Amino acid sequence: MSYTQPQPALPALAGNWWAVLLRGIVAVLFGLAALFWPGPTLYVLIVFFGAYAVVDGIFAIVAGIRGSGSGRRWLLLVEGVLGVFAGLFTFFWPGMTALVLLYVIALWAIVTGVLKVIMAISLRREIENEWLMILSGVLSVLFGVLLAVLPGVGLLSLVWLIGIYALIFGVVWIVLSFRVRGHPEASGSRVG
Repeated sequence: MSYTQPQPALPALAGNWWAVLLRGIVAVLFGLAALFWPGPTLYVLIVFFGAYAVVDGIFAIVAGIRGSGSGRRWLLLVEGVLGVFAGLFTFFWPGMTALVLLYVIALWAIVTGVLKVIMAISLRREIENEWLMILSGVLSVLFGVLLAVLPGVGLLSLVWLIGIYALIFGVVWIVLSFRVRGHPEASGSRVG
């Protein structure tokens, strides 16, 4: 019976720390826009969410493609494709109701949260404080479940919840980017 060693996921993150940082910055900017501009119309909310999901998805796909090991790159690729799909869905269905948007966001948050927890568990032996990524994933799942269970929240409440979620998510990714930036894999040198 032979056991194969799992491919480390840290090289994929360390080599693309800048993409992780950009994902965090985009999330923080989106969160701030949602909090300080709380009275947008449904159309503006759809455009904000759609743009955020597409950009975040593209960064995840880039990080997954550029990753050095084939180990867990599929998690980033799945998360990225899901984000791009969710964003494009909102653009191509401009007449959607707030309830439909709420369920699209809830599903996206739950699935990406589960993927983040899986990725964090796979990183637990490679970086310290992986609990930040686990926390991000758990908060994402809780956020999605909250939206799905309480669909009667008003649009303003939805905007605030999305803004707070995006801020937390963004800060976690910014912190993670700086934590993996100093890793030897970030400079392109490979430890043999």
